[in-house]
Amino acid sequence: MTQRPTRPLANVPRVIVTRHLMPEVEARMRELFDVVLNASDVPLTREQLAKAMQDCDVLVPTVTDRIDADLIAGAGERLGLIANFGAGTEHIDLPAAAARKILVTNTPGVFTDDTADIAMAGIIGVPRRIREGTGLVRSGKWTGWAPSGLLGRKLAGKVLGIIGMGRIGQAVAHRARAFGLEIAYYNRKPLPEALERMLGVRYVGDVDALMAEADILTLHCPLTEDTRHLIDARRIALMKPGSSIINTARGELIDQEALIAALESGHLAGAGLDVYPDEPHVDPRLIAHPNVMTLPHIGSATAEGREDSGHKVIANIRMWADGHRPPDQVLTALVWG
Repeated sequence: MTQRPTRPLANVPRVIVTRHLMPEVEARMRELFDVVLNASDVPLTREQLAKAMQDCDVLVPTVTDRIDADLIAGAGERLGLIANFGAGTEHIDLPAAAARKILVTNTPGVFTDDTADIAMAGIIGVPRRIREGTGLVRSGKWTGWAPSGLLGRKLAGKVLGIIGMGRIGQAVAHRARAFGLEIAYYNRKPLPEALERMLGVRYVGDVDALMAEADILTLHCPLTEDTRHLIDARRIALMKPGSSIINTARGELIDQEALIAALESGHLAGAGLDVYPDEPHVDPRLIAHPNVMTLPHIGSATAEGREDSGHKVIANIRMWADGHRPPDQVLTALVWG
């Protein structure tokens, strides 16, 4: 499962990395740390995670690793830093880590543009029925151009509703404006007026009101207890017939059964999904729907972004090992807005 340097290093932190990272990042880690790498890239089992946390100074997990309170309670005394690869930290019990005086860091900002690009793929692709059109060509059933063939909806003049106006939400708004979309957003607090003018967006102070006017809804808020199933059957029913939902954030933000019911009834015209509540399982009903774009959690999947994230992990470990506060320390649970 793992590979280690041929000779242990002296006076450097012992680091265990749970997944295979970019080659340049792993090479640099070998130079700097007593590192254990996951050459197979198979996610660690809970038992393997528990063993790793008893035998390292620094754990480098990803979103596939659930670091709960019990695992943290069983960690060895030497574990002082959980240097997460990625921005989201909902898979780590932050209060439990704080109680053990274990610092947690993340890698914010590096995937902003990459994720916004994938969100735009859904914002464009679902109204224009890209998935359905691709399937038609691949099946060999396309009979050629026709005046009424595979009609979608134009983007210009439609309302794009954005829930969560942090870095990614703002990057989506910047892109969407070029397509002639009217952009409305909900956040726990509005952006500064100057930034709203620059992005060409307007604030809606209620989730229900935003959903009622959105032709396309895109989600860019973190997963918390407050946002779990934020988009439920009642709220989906508020949306216009023929509208669509895009989710590149976290699968649990949407009540999946309610989403599927609205798709199957035709109330929603389609959805663009890059995340799911039970990854890697994707509900077969979503796969079967002709106008649901099902992507395999690739919002951050660029070579540049993954490399930058790895180097942020290294920077956080080095600062911590030198006795300084890491630049990306997570102080509390994420609060969106």
